[in-house]
Amino acid sequence: MAKTRNVKNSFITVNPSPFFYYLLSNSPLASIVSSPKKNPRNRKLCTPPNISLFFLSLLVSLTFLGISVLSFMPISLQDSSLRPLMSPSSVLFSSPSFSSAEHRSRFTLASLASTFLDSEENEPTLSNSVMVPLPAHGIVGSNVSEEEREFWQQPGGEGYRPCLDFSIGYRKASVRITKEKRRFLMVGVSGGLNQQRNEIVDAVVIARILEAALVVPVLQVNRIWGDESEFSEIFDVKHFKRTLQADVRVISSLPLSRQPIEIKIPRDVSPLWIRSRFFRKLNEDGVFVLKGLDSKLSKNLPSDLQKLRCKVAFHALRYAAPIRELGNRLARRMWIEGPYIALHLRLEKDVWVRTGCLTGLGAEYDDIISKVRVSQPEYLTGRQNMSYLQRRLAGQCPLNSLEMARLLKALGAPGNARVYKAGGEPFGGKQALQPLVTEFPNLVTKDNLARDGELSQYSNRSSALAAIDYIVSLSSAVFVPSHGGNMARAMQGHRAYVGHRKYIKPNKRSMLPLLEDTSISDEEFSSTMRKLHVKSQGQPEMRTNKRDRDVIAYPVPECMCKHSTGIF
Repeated sequence: MAKTRNVKNSFITVNPSPFFYYLLSNSPLASIVSSPKKNPRNRKLCTPPNISLFFLSLLVSLTFLGISVLSFMPISLQDSSLRPLMSPSSVLFSSPSFSSAEHRSRFTLASLASTFLDSEENEPTLSNSVMVPLPAHGIVGSNVSEEEREFWQQPGGEGYRPCLDFSIGYRKASVRITKEKRRFLMVGVSGGLNQQRNEIVDAVVIARILEAALVVPVLQVNRIWGDESEFSEIFDVKHFKRTLQADVRVISSLPLSRQPIEIKIPRDVSPLWIRSRFFRKLNEDGVFVLKGLDSKLSKNLPSDLQKLRCKVAFHALRYAAPIRELGNRLARRMWIEGPYIALHLRLEKDVWVRTGCLTGLGAEYDDIISKVRVSQPEYLTGRQNMSYLQRRLAGQCPLNSLEMARLLKALGAPGNARVYKAGGEPFGGKQALQPLVTEFPNLVTKDNLARDGELSQYSNRSSALAAIDYIVSLSSAVFVPSHGGNMARAMQGHRAYVGHRKYIKPNKRSMLPLLEDTSISDEEFSSTMRKLHVKSQGQPEMRTNKRDRDVIAYPVPECMCKHSTGIF
């Protein structure tokens, strides 16, 4: 696999995301300067005998307000390095040979954003608790082809911004629910990192439905990777508790020794079903244990519960500090050279086993997968009665590296583009990636992007490595998954939530016949690929357009709306 090249682009500008302006407008400062409701009893302060006293009090109040405002600022507003964050002016990479010192100075924007959003000292609010990507790069210059410009172009957000405005009824009920000390819910979550994230999201929602305190979820040992990580090793527990303190009570352990009762729920259940089935029993027993939550809770919930899902996924589930710091460090190494592509390639051995698909590496590798599948049929998640060809034509097989390379080229990705490969070790090793490396030699993984020893502590921690992939992928200019799944859906929704960053969803059903057609010219193939994907590049897409869409992947309209002012 090729090491990354230092490709220095003269056509890159750095534009702060609209989301950054939004965060500033919704910072704690907004609550400081907002006007409180008037108290009728204080009207006499404005009578003539008390005017002097009133103005003196006002002067003292304004003085303390100024001091308070300054104490909230992470850096002086007079510092010129903060100006890009406060105004639409961009930082231009105008020279192809700028020094490392210039790199650092021009990277100040991202560092400041990280400092502002990641402060451990301030109480988390919805405006500063969300994990945001590094600012998007703009494209200027005459040496960029129209196809390349179109490829890097970010989709418009159409004015949609996060709007987790819970109803009055929800907030009134929160006063009671967040003080709950009689009902408790314990949850064990399974699968890979992003499945665990989904199950944690639903665990919080179910705790809310049952008006129960939630014990910090237990990450069950993954049967494929053997990862024994605990919740606190992957996620920031303190942040998780504080972010949800207005929704559910989250505790680290049970405060009593009562015997927990394990419960099971079927797939696609509604809040009404859960409450009618378990609320009275939970009152009697006190503690429930719930396992295997994947896809058990309905995707179609009342608006407040959909917002709660978004709050958990995009705000509360922040990664633990060591993971976050390393992920951000790797993301900066990619970002500092200009825009980059993140590919989530599902080429691992277990993926080929589970999907019932062929690797494209030849009979030797396909035989290995077939034998594993026969000996462990429980791993097969695809339909048993479908052949490989039927699965492939139905779009149920991952794209291999050759197919991903052809798709990227057809969509206008330049051959010198820097590509970050997220995902585990591909089955077949370097051979599996060779077609992609041939077309895009500046392809890197976290392993060769990291410096000596940086990843050593996570050598047997697949969840931590997946979290690092998540962080680096979030800051990419373009994200493309080779296969649907939990990571693809999580990245789709998160990138939408923080400003509709470009996300290309391969239209596998329509493109596969073209991939098989050897008579089609490169020009015709490219033209057809662009037409197939023109409406699937991260533009706002309503969850409600199709039933059973996950709000974590489609946050519009429940969690994002068009609004002229901050609404957090």
